[in-house]
Amino acid sequence: MASSVDSAVAKNADVTDHLLSRPDKPEEACGVFGIYAPDEDVAKLTYFGLYALQHRGQESAGIATFEGDQVHLHKDMGLVSQVFNEGILKEMPGRLAVGHTRYSTTGSSRVVNAQPAVVNTRLGFLALAHNGNLVNTAELREDLLRQNCNLVTTTDSEMIAFAIATEVNSGKDWLEGAISAFHKCAGAFSLTIGTPAGLMGVRDPNGIRPLVIGTLGNSPMRYVLASETCGLDIIGAEYLRDVEPGEVVWITEEGLASFHWSAKPERKLCIFEMIYFARPDSVMHDETLYSYRLRIGRRLAKESPAEADLVIAVPDSGVPAAIGFSQASGIPYAEGLIKNRYVGRTFIQPTQMMRESGIKMKLNPLKDVLEGKRIIIVDDSIVRGTTSRKIVKALRDAGAKEVHMRISSPPVTHPCFYGIDTDSQDQLIAATKSVQEIADQIGVDSLAYLSWEGMLETTQEDTNTFCSACFTGDYPIGIPETIKRSKLMLEKTAKV
Repeated sequence: MASSVDSAVAKNADVTDHLLSRPDKPEEACGVFGIYAPDEDVAKLTYFGLYALQHRGQESAGIATFEGDQVHLHKDMGLVSQVFNEGILKEMPGRLAVGHTRYSTTGSSRVVNAQPAVVNTRLGFLALAHNGNLVNTAELREDLLRQNCNLVTTTDSEMIAFAIATEVNSGKDWLEGAISAFHKCAGAFSLTIGTPAGLMGVRDPNGIRPLVIGTLGNSPMRYVLASETCGLDIIGAEYLRDVEPGEVVWITEEGLASFHWSAKPERKLCIFEMIYFARPDSVMHDETLYSYRLRIGRRLAKESPAEADLVIAVPDSGVPAAIGFSQASGIPYAEGLIKNRYVGRTFIQPTQMMRESGIKMKLNPLKDVLEGKRIIIVDDSIVRGTTSRKIVKALRDAGAKEVHMRISSPPVTHPCFYGIDTDSQDQLIAATKSVQEIADQIGVDSLAYLSWEGMLETTQEDTNTFCSACFTGDYPIGIPETIKRSKLMLEKTAKV
């Protein structure tokens, strides 16, 4: 057995590798999927659903299927296409399934922390997939340990699963036990939960992370749950509606039942889902997010114009806003950076020299498009500024005469505690520097961000129904000081 010192060193190494290797972007935590379809190949359908949700997490993937009282589980590190193959899926029969793609926020990047989390109860196994982050993990963990729960991972997702299990083991049925457990959880959680009796979909009272319901085919007994509608589209499911904040849907052989388990739900969807995280073809508020991103680009052009010859985007997430900027400004849109779309997360790490060489593994500038031109480049966010600086240098090396950067969101000044992997506040460039200081550091001729008001008004929805804490520090769910300090300590550990 390793000593406590060895364990601490290993944990710090995990943290350091994780923090130093992550992109200079906010990273979404997870994608979740669930399906109840007794007459279908639920494992294969879940595979394709996760494939569509791969952008929400690329560290690990997993699927659990239920065949009567038996659960079949397979999960591992890597992309969905790396973790599963035809042979594995054929060994996973069942009438319902839950699936997960992970980008870690709570818990290190190890296979033991991959999801779904599976726990045994007096009623059989449950398998839980979680998108979000709890803010009361310390208290919940202590409570579970007092009840002799054998926690084997470092994730809050496993804690939710054990919280349900303890309630079920006390005599409650699946639904009663789950609802009792949800009341013990504070923070963001969108869940798909498989049991021998049926499938659940759940959102926290603020609905910070998305979750949608779809129907598959003409049968009323085949339902699908997914983080986004693109997870429905890929398997031919039809969008029915969102799971509401503070709602649990319970899907069994009797159909779909809905229960509002929270007395005071208050919708606070993460605004970054609309700006960046969710795929542009996913639907929110009765339109694709591509349409919203076009509008914020147009608003950005009106708020912060610039004289230039071309508008280009940082692909792929900056493209819709850049097109909108071009439409509103009348400046032609062009492709100036080509993205290598086959570069995903790799277990073969680049050398330090390769890291210092910039971003050419992922982005390559078109010299004949850029040379001698005044360029407006549109991106969705700046976190630390390291990637922006490399992009600007690459544009200038390709012959760009001027580089003006426009960001289709406000400055990120506060960390997220609800399931987005952001730096601690002292590592966020906009928290410590003015816009002009950031412009000087990344090397642009001018820099401007979309206003907070513009970002929210352009949703064309009630502006009070969004969480924008990463821009304002106004957190809809209180954050304990211990959680704030722990994020700061992780950052400091990675620097040592």
